[in-house]
Amino acid sequence: MTERLKRIHGMAQRYNTLDVVNDETLAAIETAVNARNIPEVREMSGGLIKEVRIRYNLSQAVLALITGMSVESVSKWERNESKPNKAALRIINIIDAKGPDVFLI
Repeated sequence: MTERLKRIHGMAQRYNTLDVVNDETLAAIETAVNARNIPEVREMSGGLIKEVRIRYNLSQAVLALITGMSVESVSKWERNESKPNKAALRIINIIDAKGPDVFLI
């Protein structure tokens, strides 16, 4: 979170206790603050991507399906011939942290 947003949030909280800023406005500011607390995408080597895939007993085809990429792409990531885009990498980060079940409906 930026320093500016931290100051605005703190000010809104103080003004809310004084009934200058209503609860709805404070909630909207807190929603904006929480939206910025998304963790950065962690870079992963091909070996680490393969390790995550194997840990959860996923085939390259299944990881490709979850990330919306091709099996060839997954294979190239694991051989360090290419890198996943940020969206695919975020999905792999989530699988690493929480397991693939978070993507089941």
